[in-house]
Amino acid sequence: MGKLAVRALRAVLVVVLAGTVFVQALMLWALISGNDPEDGALPLTPLRVITILGIGAAQVAMVCVWRLVAMVRRGTVFSHAAFRYVDAIIGAIVAAALVWFAATALNAPGQRDDPGVTLMMGEVGLAILGGALIVLVLRTLLAQAVARDVEAAEMQAELDEVI
Repeated sequence: MGKLAVRALRAVLVVVLAGTVFVQALMLWALISGNDPEDGALPLTPLRVITILGIGAAQVAMVCVWRLVAMVRRGTVFSHAAFRYVDAIIGAIVAAALVWFAATALNAPGQRDDPGVTLMMGEVGLAILGGALIVLVLRTLLAQAVARDVEAAEMQAELDEVI
């Protein structure tokens, strides 16, 4: 991964992470500052809580991607330490899908006249879970690469002994 690509990805991650933290902080402040709509405060609703949790899941994934990019830059991504971050990304994506399904369930009663909206939202949730499955496949590829790297190191050590 080139330096330009690393810098560009980090810039995107910083902007998106800062934006999500800002939005999340504003939402939390609006929710805890009072529940009286007459005072201009937002009422505490399950959908608002779900939104805050969904943003949190995205933030976890972004931090893990940042750590993996750092490992790529150092050349240490093909190690067992990388699995911790990949597993956290998979968990964050699954959590985001569960949050989406909860939002779909909350939205469903209002869609009785047009159940297609609920169906489409359910399909989006399945697509999010599909993203987790793709990362799981990539984790398997990482496991194979780590195994090959260990095998190559062992063969190099044996070759060094022979020489």
